[in-house]
Amino acid sequence: MPTPPRPARSLRRLPAWACGLLLTTALHCQPSAGPPVTLTRDDYALRFEPGSLQLELQRGGQSLLRLPADALTLGFVEQVDERTSYDPWPLVDDGALFGYTPPAGLTWESPRSATVESVSDSSLHLQLVYPSGEAQLDIEASGSGRYRLRLVPGRGAERLAYYRLRAGIDAGEGLYGLGSSEDDVNHRGKRRAMQIEAMADTESGYNDAHVPIPLAIGTTGWGLFVESRHPGAWDMASSAPDRIETTWGTGQDSKQGLVFHLFAAARPLDITQKYYEVTGAPGLPARWALGPWLWRDDAVSQAQILADCQTMRDLDLADNGIWADRPFASGMSSFDFDPRTFPDAPDMIRKVHDLGFAFALFHTPYMDDADPATAMLSAEAKSRGYYPPQVGLLISKWGQPIDFTNPAAFDWWKTLVHRYSDLGVNGYKLDYGEDILVGLPGFRNVWRMFDGSDERTAHATYKLQYHRVFRETLPEDQSFLLCRVGAYGDQKYGCVIWPGDMDANFARYGERRRERGGKEYTAIGGLPATVIYGLSLGPSGYPFYGADTGGYRHAPPTKEVYVRWFEQTALSSVMQVGTNSDNVPWETPPSTDFDAEVLTLYRTYARLHLRLWPYEWTLATRIAADGHPIQRPLGLAYPELGQHPSDVYLFGDDLLVAPVVDEGATQKRVVFPPGRWVDYWQGTSYSGPQTVTVAAPLQVLPLYLREGGIVPLLRPTIDTLRPTTQPTRIDSYATTPG
Repeated sequence: MPTPPRPARSLRRLPAWACGLLLTTALHCQPSAGPPVTLTRDDYALRFEPGSLQLELQRGGQSLLRLPADALTLGFVEQVDERTSYDPWPLVDDGALFGYTPPAGLTWESPRSATVESVSDSSLHLQLVYPSGEAQLDIEASGSGRYRLRLVPGRGAERLAYYRLRAGIDAGEGLYGLGSSEDDVNHRGKRRAMQIEAMADTESGYNDAHVPIPLAIGTTGWGLFVESRHPGAWDMASSAPDRIETTWGTGQDSKQGLVFHLFAAARPLDITQKYYEVTGAPGLPARWALGPWLWRDDAVSQAQILADCQTMRDLDLADNGIWADRPFASGMSSFDFDPRTFPDAPDMIRKVHDLGFAFALFHTPYMDDADPATAMLSAEAKSRGYYPPQVGLLISKWGQPIDFTNPAAFDWWKTLVHRYSDLGVNGYKLDYGEDILVGLPGFRNVWRMFDGSDERTAHATYKLQYHRVFRETLPEDQSFLLCRVGAYGDQKYGCVIWPGDMDANFARYGERRRERGGKEYTAIGGLPATVIYGLSLGPSGYPFYGADTGGYRHAPPTKEVYVRWFEQTALSSVMQVGTNSDNVPWETPPSTDFDAEVLTLYRTYARLHLRLWPYEWTLATRIAADGHPIQRPLGLAYPELGQHPSDVYLFGDDLLVAPVVDEGATQKRVVFPPGRWVDYWQGTSYSGPQTVTVAAPLQVLPLYLREGGIVPLLRPTIDTLRPTTQPTRIDSYATTPG
């Protein structure tokens, strides 16, 4: 049935036929209540069926996503109280942890009728009636293939604690997005929390949800983004193959409603651009931030940093930067350099710059009040009220974090950071910042922030403020922030994400492993998990990513692990090299089986990464316009294949990467998408779509160029993108672009 003309919002201005339609719809929602109402933009439509109460997202008349009558479910409890944590994860995860008991009287209700209150070319307003209350659903066509929906409760809101969205999907499509994950790029059959949750069966003790993003993407070309900072959880077709659900615990804030967005696009890879139109495009890091970089964990001193920089130049190793991990300062956040190990930091930074390196520092948002080196600064912070007014469970050994919601505290900390930035520090590795947890199942972990927020939203928003204060000390186009945590919107600060302390081996996430000493553990994951992490983040809004090359936990890595890892990170957006055991490519300590071949291979792959910079930078500058990540899951880029490998991906449009992530493997199963693909090393070509097992000895990363694709490269002698004062011996793109 054709869509009727759209009346204006005001009922008094409606023509007679439209008043009749709205009055009929208001009286009852039976199939005879009237024709469907459709909000159309270009080839996309959101259609409401009054009789069935179903919303349907369409592209070219084809159904992409269905929100049936039970799609907008409200969770009512006997009484919403201040002591209870309404974190929905134990509800979605069956409450297995700690013997969780749901809130008293919890009932889930779906609307039993709907009234069309007004409709226009770009908006639709519905009044929904539930058994225990009412709600208003406001729908706005906010752009081409983009719809904003706001569900606001009315009568009964005082007992409302949860919102649940339910959507019908294609039973065979792949499901992407949701931020960081380590086990699979395809979330089908998974349940995901949008906040840190305790997990007794992992080595870390929690779910490692460092960058949870409430954006789900289906390979038929739809997206669902929940614009909420409250705790949330997703069931990605684990309960039914043709349905996803997302549940949000809003508790005392339920009266504010729930905002969510539906996206539609011609290709699933285009959905992220719709998300950026809502949350902001990613900020670009400095050109030289895209690697390679090198760091050591504990062997930090002025002499060591200068020696490493000089060694890299003497060995003709391509590298853009180096950073000092802790402990380089007199104390945690003392904003100085320890004079015992850094006798002349300004001179060191000048020499590092002269050699064509950027210089960065590790940092956190804490100030240790038990350390004499920071006692005065910490006392100042306390006296001025720069810590949160109420602090919950502390998980950092350095104490409570600075409250960046306090403008005075933000400016004070920014002034302190300038002590480093003004010396020529080019960026920061920002660790931690995840102290504000929403609580244990059923119980709050109460925090109060200066701006009035608490742990129910600050668990997400604190990350943004933490990163912003450092970002604002750096030049607009010359910054480097390597961050472990993130939330939606944080991408605006140009954060490069690293996944934290991953295993220095080939372990899969959740795999049982044995340490060298014999102790068993459940792995967070090594190389395979870090590949998945980056591929999950890209479509979720974080296109800049680099894992610790070589791993962290259970270091040192073996030669095989180390080589396979730097082969893969050479085809990551950032190649940052460092381990918990301070391994560098030119050293062969007895604790490892490293040999001269490690250095030879590293030289090849580090230079390949740097030579690819023009290609990668072109991709980076296009992200704001097309939304396409640099590292792209094959199943999202080519949904017609119906395959979702976690270890074969695209680097831009024209490079297909198939890293070896299994111990002892010398062959690789490569899924080739449509077209002809040329082996980067040998020139052999393969036609897709097909799957081929290729030879992959330790020295070779399976890498393929799309026939006809254009991949601009820097000249093969390039050493750095940074300027240098020694151009006769250091080939610098900045100094002599050529």
